[in-house]
Amino acid sequence: MSKTKIHRNLPQLLLRARDVLLSHFRGILTHYGLTEQQWRIVRTLREQGPLEPNQLCDACQILSPSMVGVLSRMQTQALIVRERAAHDQRRIIISLTPQGQAIYERVAPLVEAQYRLIEDTIGHDLIDQTYAQIDRLLSAPLDQVPAVELPPVED
Repeated sequence: MSKTKIHRNLPQLLLRARDVLLSHFRGILTHYGLTEQQWRIVRTLREQGPLEPNQLCDACQILSPSMVGVLSRMQTQALIVRERAAHDQRRIIISLTPQGQAIYERVAPLVEAQYRLIEDTIGHDLIDQTYAQIDRLLSAPLDQVPAVELPPVED
């Protein structure tokens, strides 16, 4: 009798790795009153410039329903501003305010210092290999993988 290989739960392992790594950054973000989602938005807007909400959702890996609430809180905190696009009044553009820029300037060096501490502890090679393997996985044709055929639903 042949044994079927049972794969490890890759999505669960990736989530665990994410949580372990993020635990090293949460203290910095909390110190400045930011959530992880808010920091992703601040960092993305600082690095990519003003974006439409759907672009921001894609870049930050935040679902649209969640993004609405996060952006509202960030606007209340004066970290971002929403403006109508000059070329198309139906479109909204999100950008950092001067206060949002300032928070980036305070937090980014601490985040980079924490990355260096992680690299110094676990090794630059492991970090470089991890980036390379994740890039390789993300560039694989995962969108072309067929779905397993499902059996009929039993009543």
